[in-house]
Amino acid sequence: MKKDFYEILGISKSADATEIKKAYRKCAIKYHPDKNPGDKEAEENFKKAAEAYEILSDPQKKAKYDQYGHQAFDGSGGFGGGGHGGMNMDDIFSQFGDIFGGGGFGGFGGGGGGGPRRAKGSNLRIKVKLTLEEIANGVEKKVKVKRKVQAKGVSYKTCTTCNGQGQVMRVTNTILGRMQSASTCPACGGSGQILDKKPAEADNQGMVLEDETVSIKIPAGVVDGMQLKVSNKGNDAPGNSIPGDLIVAIEELEHEFLKREGENLHYDLYVSFPEAVLGVSKDIEAVNGKVRIKLEEGIQSGKILRLKGKGIPSINGYGNGDLLVHVNVWTPKTLSKDQKQFFENALNDEHFDPNPEKSDKSFFDKVKDMFS
Repeated sequence: MKKDFYEILGISKSADATEIKKAYRKCAIKYHPDKNPGDKEAEENFKKAAEAYEILSDPQKKAKYDQYGHQAFDGSGGFGGGGHGGMNMDDIFSQFGDIFGGGGFGGFGGGGGGGPRRAKGSNLRIKVKLTLEEIANGVEKKVKVKRKVQAKGVSYKTCTTCNGQGQVMRVTNTILGRMQSASTCPACGGSGQILDKKPAEADNQGMVLEDETVSIKIPAGVVDGMQLKVSNKGNDAPGNSIPGDLIVAIEELEHEFLKREGENLHYDLYVSFPEAVLGVSKDIEAVNGKVRIKLEEGIQSGKILRLKGKGIPSINGYGNGDLLVHVNVWTPKTLSKDQKQFFENALNDEHFDPNPEKSDKSFFDKVKDMFS
């Protein structure tokens, strides 16, 4: 089970932005790879802290997390699609390197030494359509994307505007005196490099478009509209850069028989009046094939049968939802003369008079049970 983000940073849910930033800086310094060379556990904790900070430092993401937990993102909000594991150190420092101020570590190019950061390419976005069966079982999809990559033979040189620092200094006169500030170099975008030579087919940044087949592992339990992230499968950026990410939006295809409600599934089962009276066995659709159920004699229309664990798996590994079978007794619209005579005689037979038992729940009780 994935660890709570607040627990990772050692803070309470009431922590404000300053406390969140301070807690992350403390964790990042404690587990920084430069301070723990070769320690895989420390590196893992460093990535976990970065993922927690990425969510909790963003007010909108924090609000979603507070309401829904990890399921609010399911791989899209954290690093590397399925979590922090797909994000490398360059990714972390490219986003949060300034958190260390001037006292961080320098081993991964983002430790606050004032040098150039590796630029990151733009993200690509695609939509993947999934059947309910694919969602229930998880699936690996191969998709073809057009990525911008650095052309073969392209070369870059040190940016003359910032002298390879990736930043330019500005001095402003204020009522408090002369103030000096640093900003990203407009010429190189912070990479410290500009185009030197490029082949004819490359654009003005030394890029070409290439088709690439990307394999996407989609976990069971995703929902419509959810976004997954495949790290480093977006566009390249010029120079010594980090590729952007591939953002995968999930589209759930409608099932012919099953309706999804969170992790539960609903199925409308229609039976004839004789079947309801005498009882019958029926095969019904489920996400992993047909399931045979037995209807008791005298089953009432509106009865809901709950098949435990036959629904959709929880994205967070909390088990499966249920399959709710709604029994509907089908009333024929036309009858033969003999059939009609039978039911006319039944009108005067008290055996056919409605006589619900206390165990027969009302419609509102059934709805309440569905959502409990």
